[in-house]
Amino acid sequence: MSRGIASFLSPPELQRLGRLALQSRSIVEGNLAGRHRSPLKGASSEFADHRAYFPGDDPRHIDWKVLGRTERYFIRRYEEETNLRVYLVVDRSASMGYGSGNTGSKYAFACRLAAAIGYVVLKAKDSVGLFLYSDRVTAALGARNSFRHLDNLLGVLADQKPGKATATAATLHQVAESVRKRALIVIFSDLFDEGEALRQALAHFRKQRHDVILFHVLDPAEIDFPFAKGAEFEDLETGDRLPVDPRRLADDYRRVFAGFLADCRKPCTELNIDYRLARTDQSAELFARAYLEERKRLSK
Repeated sequence: MSRGIASFLSPPELQRLGRLALQSRSIVEGNLAGRHRSPLKGASSEFADHRAYFPGDDPRHIDWKVLGRTERYFIRRYEEETNLRVYLVVDRSASMGYGSGNTGSKYAFACRLAAAIGYVVLKAKDSVGLFLYSDRVTAALGARNSFRHLDNLLGVLADQKPGKATATAATLHQVAESVRKRALIVIFSDLFDEGEALRQALAHFRKQRHDVILFHVLDPAEIDFPFAKGAEFEDLETGDRLPVDPRRLADDYRRVFAGFLADCRKPCTELNIDYRLARTDQSAELFARAYLEERKRLSK
């Protein structure tokens, strides 16, 4: 067992995940023969279109029915099956270091979830890559199809810690420009950024014709605001401190936070991006399995 994978997922978890697959909802471009449709034309089972016959073309690909109707020679072209490139885009900004109780930090949960998704991708003989960012991209690994590569990728996640401010929208634009061929982009972030800027960044991926999954990673305390005693709250990215009586602002906080969640979901719905709220008070492996099984059902 690879040390990098084993540091995030137990052998029983890997066994359960190994029976699943992550299917793209879009046409992709890849290097290996696989399960996903490609825009490249080749000889496979799914018909794409016709083109005129030229001397030297394989006569086996002539559409004889079209010849009988038109008395002209046409070649049948097919969708070539290809592997899927999946890029894990993980937020390591300072706010991702927050964790309440025994749940661990948002960054730790995002890393475990990314490990689960990456493992599923490789088991299906697809390729996985990584972009790690805070206020800028701090690590970028191209998509490859090997468990040694996944081991290195997860080693990068393990070595890095949350730090510095968030620039999610600006960084996602950089990622969109970096990934030239159509791929599946999986984002793990708390999305603490300006809403319209984030929408434009997500739209950039869709303009590039990427399929996108967004895992909105949040601590349960951020959602439920269970605090009852007076305390001093600290902004992890600016260091600013503010004394607060939680009981006086709990209702307003929950209302504002519900609006924030709605603002995050809305552009995903408009852009046909798969959005999921990922609370850190659950098993990353169970969450990944439930999501992948749901995605498989909905894709049928």
